[in-house]
Amino acid sequence: MTEIIAGPATEIVLPDWPEFGLINDVRPPLFAAIGRGEPVALATLFRLKGGGPRPVGTQMAFTAKAAHGFLSGGCIEADVTLHAAQVLANGAPQRLVYGPSGPWPDIRLLCGAEIEILVEQILPGDLAVRQLMAFSLARTPAHWVSNGTARHCLPVQHIEQTLWQEAPFEISRAYLPEPRLIIVGSDPAALAMARLGVQSGFQTWLNRPKGPQAPPAIEGLHYIRSDPQAALDEIGLDAWTSVAVASHDMEIDHAALVTALGSNVGYVGLLGARRRLAERIEALKAAGLAPERIARLHAPIGLDLGGKAPWEVAISVLGQIVQIRQQGNF
Repeated sequence: MTEIIAGPATEIVLPDWPEFGLINDVRPPLFAAIGRGEPVALATLFRLKGGGPRPVGTQMAFTAKAAHGFLSGGCIEADVTLHAAQVLANGAPQRLVYGPSGPWPDIRLLCGAEIEILVEQILPGDLAVRQLMAFSLARTPAHWVSNGTARHCLPVQHIEQTLWQEAPFEISRAYLPEPRLIIVGSDPAALAMARLGVQSGFQTWLNRPKGPQAPPAIEGLHYIRSDPQAALDEIGLDAWTSVAVASHDMEIDHAALVTALGSNVGYVGLLGARRRLAERIEALKAAGLAPERIARLHAPIGLDLGGKAPWEVAISVLGQIVQIRQQGNF
């Protein structure tokens, strides 16, 4: 596998502000570029020695004119971009080592870590990408396996961390379904949750039963006006979905909670007064929900940050969801 290739034919210019790094999951820009018929250079961090700023499995995706994602705290992105341009130009994969044993003494991670990255060219029509697209659409966990030139993608039941082997060289990277957030409600706190959910990379839905025809002005937000049970059934509930119930209507809240708690969603939270919680739990028991189902409810919703303003509530809710996800609970 080529280590260094001189004279890139394509120049990818990184912008002054690294907004490209706000993207954590590179599948959407990867799929979009392949759909447009553009080749992509996919960079995967597969080896980490020491406490690096980004975990193994982190990726960047490069087209001829843009970059998506980030691999460090800004120490190596410009250099990786140069190598990605070379890979786009000639198709030869590269393995890049940054750190004490790397070939570039002027490029160091300030944390002192050593990382290794595979940069591979993905062409339109690549079978593995088509397989990954299908699994992502079906919300099926999958493993991406590649040696830099040949690759395939398989569905899996048990997700492993990103793995690699040296001889013959091969990496295996796990992809979970895109995290989904469904908010039932319409008040400013619900809107703040919706906006923050979109910005945080969740596939975000807002359910306001019999609400206005027009959705709120939040780019990327999905809007549905059905009653909660029908809305949640239509959207689909799975282990990678979070449901935040915040309608301030007892009947709507109850219907949403019964449906969500009766499913295998990873998170269910309820916004409301603590003094009414016992009454709501009794109603859930009366609806036939088992105690272990009800015990999954986070109420009052969110981390206890002390704030009650809309953005403070939204931050506490998204923070709690991220905390539970990072603990491996979903």
